Amino acid sequence: QVQLVESGGGLVQDGGSLRLSCAASRSIFSFNAMGWFRQAPGNEREFVAAISGSSGTIYYADSVKGRFTISRDSAQNTMYLQMNNLKPEDTAVYYCAAGGDSILRTGSRFYRYWGQGTQVTISS
Repeated sequence: QVQLVESGGGLVQDGGSLRLSCAASRSIFSFNAMGWFRQAPGNEREFVAAISGSSGTIYYADSVKGRFTISRDSAQNTMYLQMNNLKPEDTAVYYCAAGGDSILRTGSRFYRYWGQGTQVTISS
């Protein structure tokens, strides 16, 4: 049973920063990819960023490009999302996901394992 545990969410002001963590119960290289998604009230879950397991290829949603950085620490089996210059529209529950296939995917259906989510709230 794979477990993904997110942490690091919270309440920050417009322009602030947060770093989310996702701790996996097994080697992060055992997944084809890991990613971050978010879901705001009344909205569908949307892709934020992903990193492939083998090559380390990274892909970002246009809405976060230049502000968010995805990274990983294989020794800690942990993936991170550094979020800078946060905006009120970034407010959502952020989910860590793992799985994928040989192509770096942005669709949530391609990810088999999910964390419980962590709330990120940006005040204006």
